Amino acid sequence: MEVLPVLVALPLLIITRNRYPLTTLLYVLIFLHGLVLIGGGTYTYARVPAGAWVQEWLGLARNPYDKLGHFVQGFVPVLIARELLLRGDFVRGARMTAFLCVCVALAISAFYELIEWWAALSLGQGADEFLGTQGDQWDTQSDMFFALIGATVALATLSRLHDRQLQALGRRPAIGRTAAAE
Repeated sequence: MEVLPVLVALPLLIITRNRYPLTTLLYVLIFLHGLVLIGGGTYTYARVPAGAWVQEWLGLARNPYDKLGHFVQGFVPVLIARELLLRGDFVRGARMTAFLCVCVALAISAFYELIEWWAALSLGQGADEFLGTQGDQWDTQSDMFFALIGATVALATLSRLHDRQLQALGRRPAIGRTAAAE
């Protein structure tokens, strides 16, 4: 179930590659996000070896791989939303673009948490293992917070590169077209 987004996204990206190519940045980030999901799905997030190494190295009480997954869950979708909103010319202004993109990333994160909750109810006894809460009663809220952090970091660090790549595709970036308006 954790790798289902990869199984859905991969054929979709292949089918739309010629008709609606994305920026190279987005393809790379989607690929890396897929690797994070596959790693979590292979071991369950609470047992990913790389997370266990970080847990031991930093002396943490829990395996942090789940938090990495949720950080990436904000980091990548915010740029997907940004590209779709800008290329479709659905929004104007850098601030409004950023706001709406963060809203989309948080909506995806919240929806994923609802799916986890539903799956946990369906699985019954395996719920704690599936959810990977590792004893944290605030796991759902912190997962969404990590998605918010990921979305914010992505916009702060990659928006200019993303704008350049959008221009190379023949699209106008949000900042370049609205600097005078804001």
